[in-house]
Amino acid sequence: MAKTRIETDLLGSRELPEEALYGVQTLRGIENFRISHFHLNEYPLYIKGLAITKMGAAIANHELGLLTDEVYDAMMKACQEIADGKWNDQFPVDMIQGGAGTTTNMNANEVIANRALQIMGREPGEHKIVSPNDDANRSQSTNDAYPCAVHLGLYFTHLELVKHLEELAQSFRRKAVEFKDILKMGRTQLQDAVPMTLGQTFGAFASILEDEVENLNHAAQELLIVNMGATAVGTGICSEPGYAEKCVAALAKLTGWDVKLARDLVAATSDTSSLVGYSSAMRRIATKMNKICTDLRALACGPRCGLGEFNLPARQPGSSIMPGKVNPVIPEVMGQVAYKVIGNDVCVAMANQAAQMELNAMEPVMVQCCFESAELLMNGFDTLRALCVDGITANEEKCRSYVMNSIGVVTALNPIIGYKNSTKIAKEALETGRGVYELVLEHGVLTKEELDEILKPENMIKPVKLDIKPRR
Repeated sequence: MAKTRIETDLLGSRELPEEALYGVQTLRGIENFRISHFHLNEYPLYIKGLAITKMGAAIANHELGLLTDEVYDAMMKACQEIADGKWNDQFPVDMIQGGAGTTTNMNANEVIANRALQIMGREPGEHKIVSPNDDANRSQSTNDAYPCAVHLGLYFTHLELVKHLEELAQSFRRKAVEFKDILKMGRTQLQDAVPMTLGQTFGAFASILEDEVENLNHAAQELLIVNMGATAVGTGICSEPGYAEKCVAALAKLTGWDVKLARDLVAATSDTSSLVGYSSAMRRIATKMNKICTDLRALACGPRCGLGEFNLPARQPGSSIMPGKVNPVIPEVMGQVAYKVIGNDVCVAMANQAAQMELNAMEPVMVQCCFESAELLMNGFDTLRALCVDGITANEEKCRSYVMNSIGVVTALNPIIGYKNSTKIAKEALETGRGVYELVLEHGVLTKEELDEILKPENMIKPVKLDIKPRR
C-alpha cells in the first residue's frame, strides 16, 4: 500500500500521500470544489505569480527579522523551483472555488513549506519547523496574497498574449504587401462601394489588430498595482510597519516591472476592477477578430457561386454528404473563440459587481475567466495565422472584373462630371445592365483618354489631383 502521512487543521486530521507537497487544506479544497475542468496546474504562469508573490513576502519578512536565515533560504529555493515550473503537478485545485481564493493561497503555502522542509533535510508535514501559515503566509492574508498573485500571473500571461497578437498582425501585414497591386471592389452595408486594393483590405485587418496592442498594454498597467500588506481587510493587521513597502519593492525587483502599492489598501482589497479592465480589453479584441473572420469567410465564399476574391487554405473536407465541399473552418473556430471570450467578459463584469463590504468572494471565477480568455485568444491567433492567413491566395482577375463591371466605379467620376451626371449614368447602367465605361463614352461625357486616366487603379485608391476639366 502507498505510504501516507497525517496532517491536522481546524476541522481535524486527514491522511495524505506521503510524497504530496500539498497539505490538508489543499486536500479539502480538492474534495469541496469538483466544479470544472480548469485546474490551477494548467496555468503555469499563474503558479509563477503565486511563487513570486510568496518570494516578495519572504524577502520583506526576512528583512524585518521575522524569518530565520535557514527557513528563509529554504523557502526562497522552494519558491524559485515553483516559479520554474518544477512542481506544477502539486497544484491540483479547481480554479473556481469558494473562499475568495483561500484554497489556492493555502495550496501555495503548503507546497512551499513542505518543499522547504525537504530542502532542509526534513519530511513534509513537520510544520513546527516550517509552517504554511506562520512562515509561508507570514504577514499575509489570502485577501492580499491571492489577488497579488493573480495580477502578477496575468501580467506574465499578458506579455505572452501580446506576442501572439503581434505575430498575427504581422501575418496580415505581409499579405497587405503581397496584394498591394490587386484592384478590388470595396463594399459598405454589403453593397458595392468604390474601388480599393486587396492589399488595403488586409492592411486594415493588420492595423485593427496593431491598435489593440496599445490598448492591451494600457489595461495591463493596472495589474501592476497590488495590495500586499493589506492582509485581511486592508488595515494591515498581523503585519509590521514597513512590511508592505518592503514587499512591493521586492516584487518590483524580482519581476523587473513597475509594481506599485495601491494608494488605499482597504479600497484595493475589495476592488477587482483591474480584472474587469483587462477582460474588457480582451473582449474588444474578440469583437474585432470576429469582424475580421466574418469578412474572410464572406470575401472567400464560393468557390463558384460566391464572391471568391481570394482563397482560404483547404484544411478538411466540409461535408459528410456534399462531395467537394470545403468549409472555412479556421475563421469559424476563431469566431467561436471570440464568442467565448465575450461570454467570459460578461461573467467577469457580473462577478465584479458582486463584491460585498471589504472583499469580493467571487474573484476566483473572474480569475478563471481572464486566464481562459487569454489562453483561448493565444491559441486562436496562432491557429488563424498558421492555418489560414499565411496561406491565403488572391483571385486577381475576379477582383478586377468586379471593379470593371460595377456601378460603384462611377463614384470616381464625381469630381469631374458631377454627382447629377454620375447618378444618371449609374441609374441607366442599373436599368440596362450595361457598363459604366461604355455609357460614359456613348453620352460623350468624357473622352476615352480622360476616362482611362480617371479609372487607372492608382487614381482610384487614394486622393489625387487630375488635370481634367470638370464637365458639369
